[in-house]
Amino acid sequence: MSQIEMRLHVPEPNARPGEDPDFSFLTVPPVDEAPKPPIDAAAPETYDLATAMIRVLDDEGRVGGQWDPGLDDDTKRAALGHMITTRLLEEQFMLLQRQGKAAFAMRSLGEEAVAVSAAMAVGADSPGYGPGRDMHFPTYRQAGLLVANGHSLVEMTCQVLSNRGDRLKGAQLPVLHSVPECGFFSISGNLATQLIQAVGWAMAGAIEHKRIVGVAWTGEGATAENDFHSALVFASVYQPPAIINVVNNQWAISSFQGIAGGNHASFAQRGVGYGIATLRVDGNDFLAGYAASRWATDRARAGHGSTIIEWVTYRAASHSSSDDPSKYRPIEAAKAWPLGDPVDRLSEHLIGIGAMTLGDLEALKSECRDRVTEVVAEAEKLGTLNSGPPQSPVEMFRHVYAEMPPHLVEQRQELGY
Repeated sequence: MSQIEMRLHVPEPNARPGEDPDFSFLTVPPVDEAPKPPIDAAAPETYDLATAMIRVLDDEGRVGGQWDPGLDDDTKRAALGHMITTRLLEEQFMLLQRQGKAAFAMRSLGEEAVAVSAAMAVGADSPGYGPGRDMHFPTYRQAGLLVANGHSLVEMTCQVLSNRGDRLKGAQLPVLHSVPECGFFSISGNLATQLIQAVGWAMAGAIEHKRIVGVAWTGEGATAENDFHSALVFASVYQPPAIINVVNNQWAISSFQGIAGGNHASFAQRGVGYGIATLRVDGNDFLAGYAASRWATDRARAGHGSTIIEWVTYRAASHSSSDDPSKYRPIEAAKAWPLGDPVDRLSEHLIGIGAMTLGDLEALKSECRDRVTEVVAEAEKLGTLNSGPPQSPVEMFRHVYAEMPPHLVEQRQELGY
């Protein structure tokens, strides 16, 4: 009897640099395939949705299926403006970094519908943002949450520039914003920490009998972290009003989604074993994202527990300003992504239903670009990384301890403060 040779399986992406993009692993279903259960459905009744894909917009921009949220045209146009603004603003952040005016930058290019749709859905009937209210625990790729919720673009830019207008006084890496009054908790650059924080926030709200929602954000790669599974245990056992968003943009820095187990099952399926309601959504379809987020929010507020949402999308840009994606994937991969571009898809829909003309679209893009240009110019007046007055050294001692220990008091005094 011949002996079977044992070997370690190391997943490989379908295409590497120099090869043609290959997304044959992704099945794109028709828009009417995924059923919409009631918000009080038992978790096992949602398990088929962990492998399906919730879609509302088809390839021609037409609406269909049970998940159509029925939004009015003004709301759709506002969403498009938020997505375009987010894209242009982050484009400027990257340019500022390349000019040496900022230390670091990241983009959500191709993923703008994810954050914008969630922001507009969760906030639709929110009891108000701020401590003790609905709270997003985001990663560095959800700037669209702040844009859609009306936060100051100048403040966002000042934080990236680390200038005297930076509300965080240079204590955070650029793009790691913190705006709790806007429902945006301080970003941790180490992904998966957001999960246990959000579930804990939701548990605290439930203990206090508040109808608030804790919204967690992470990437597909971080679902391999222990924090992810710890959060799912608590979400399953205590059934708090939490939404756990897994943004599957196919690449965790230079490691493709198969390294985290994406080749064997969807990331939404990880909630199945924990008994948590699960949804898998077309992340480049604003209407589908809104509908899924709204369903999960209504479910949470009604006391039916947590929901996991996997957003299937694609990171079109580099992971950050320190990354070169041409080293690990085909250059044309983003253009070949089967789910298209979220801005183009919503634009096509609005034009198709007569809610916008091509001229209107160009005017909106021009208006957003002018606004972003003005914002950046205003922020630069307050200084940049290498110009203007630097942050005072005393700032490094603030917001670390409620009561500063003696050895830090001594160190601060040695600096003359």
